[in-house]
Amino acid sequence: MSLNIVLYEPEIPGNTGNIGRTCVITNTKLHLIEPMGFIINDKTVKRAGMDYWQELDVTIYDDWNDFLERNPDVNIYMATTKARHVYTDVSYRDGDFIMFGKESGGIPEEILVKNPKNSVRIPMYEDKRSLNLSNAAAIVLYEALRQNDFFGLNKEGDLHRLSWE
Repeated sequence: MSLNIVLYEPEIPGNTGNIGRTCVITNTKLHLIEPMGFIINDKTVKRAGMDYWQELDVTIYDDWNDFLERNPDVNIYMATTKARHVYTDVSYRDGDFIMFGKESGGIPEEILVKNPKNSVRIPMYEDKRSLNLSNAAAIVLYEALRQNDFFGLNKEGDLHRLSWE
């Protein structure tokens, strides 16, 4: 039981590294659509992802068409500032994909207009452009996980030196 995060042409290696780390700790698969603004083995990607990067389940696609051909008929929610629906208004299910666009321009409108019902947004003040990509991915991913009782992820923490008793 898991979800999928899709990054459409990501440009900033630190964001992708942070999202990769979040994917590892939530058992989420990461999909990267090229071209990217960095080399995938870039040290800044790995630095942001820390030692989690080697455990990441990641697939890289040549372009949007390659992604669609290799993932036919999947349910994709597209996170964009241009959407009419709020990300909490949809019901996420096991296997769903949540896509985020590149930092400088988001998901192309040519893709969005074909998916109006699956385009979702994070509410924010009108005169602001957008959240940081890794923050936005974490917000929407954790809502999808919350709706599914976190798919069996550990919900309890232990103290290292003391006990909760």
